[in-house]
Amino acid sequence: MCGRYTLTVDASVLADLFRLESLTEIEPRYNIAPTQPVPIVRSGSEGDWEWATVRWGLIPSWAEDEKIGSRLINARAETVAEKPSFRSAYKHRRCLLPADGFYEWVKAGATKQPHHIRFSDRRPFAFAGLWEQWTAPGSDERIDSCTILTTRPNELMEGLHNRMPVILPPERFADWIGRGPLGPDAAEAILLPFPADGMEAVPVTTLVNSPLNEDPRCLEPVGEQGSLGFE
Repeated sequence: MCGRYTLTVDASVLADLFRLESLTEIEPRYNIAPTQPVPIVRSGSEGDWEWATVRWGLIPSWAEDEKIGSRLINARAETVAEKPSFRSAYKHRRCLLPADGFYEWVKAGATKQPHHIRFSDRRPFAFAGLWEQWTAPGSDERIDSCTILTTRPNELMEGLHNRMPVILPPERFADWIGRGPLGPDAAEAILLPFPADGMEAVPVTTLVNSPLNEDPRCLEPVGEQGSLGFE
């Protein structure tokens, strides 16, 4: 699964990666957690790509209560096309979630050790995501929300968890973000574990365990580094 992640790079780098003409400077995020506002890149009304801020935790359009979103922060790539909560968004509202790392916890004795998984060159990337619109019953209040797709682990993640977020290479961005339905063959080619080469999993401080902690200290390494890196 993916329950926490980071986005700390400059806006100019993100604008280049996601083909945006410009992007206002954004605050670095060191401990992004479910139900918080997060940035996505999606197809705009004219077919261009737009940067938007939505809530992490998808609220299906038919939901009676927005609280369901806290349970829908991830969607399994293998079943997303059939699940009632996700299938409409999967057909029509796919998006990219900018990131530069994510966290996973591994049991270490009586505690769990957090790891920050990232590219060793610290470059940003994108999770495959879905977004949805929801209007509260009897109200005009609209909430846009999103979920992150997950798939089976690569070699690096096998030692940490049995799932990992779907990370898309830049050449697949346009294939994923398109508005129309995605055929089975195309989906199978896109929703794959990202190769472990060039990725690393760095043990970091347990400060990240609390979403109230949101500063660079969350990325402070602890213990031996590099043992889970793939070059």
